Amino acid sequence: MKIDVSHIAKLANLPLSLEEKTKFEKQLEETIKYVEELGDVETKGIEPTSQVTGLENVTRKDLAGPSLTQDESLSNTKSAHNGMFKVNAIFEENES
Repeated sequence: MKIDVSHIAKLANLPLSLEEKTKFEKQLEETIKYVEELGDVETKGIEPTSQVTGLENVTRKDLAGPSLTQDESLSNTKSAHNGMFKVNAIFEENES
């Protein structure tokens, strides 16, 4: 089976070198071959499942509780302004 890695890379907006395309083509062919082999496994009488641990919901309930006051939250910051953390800008304006 021949995989069109160039097409897949274009769809994923990934610039790939010729070496990478060759490498990924081989890897994808091996992966698809393995998945096709899984189709030959006898599964008659086996129920489909999405998990096998038997665990259900293992998360805790999201309950409101005591929290820090605004002053406590800001007590260790280097800089605050109008009750908020003040930080340096992380975006630059594009000057064209």
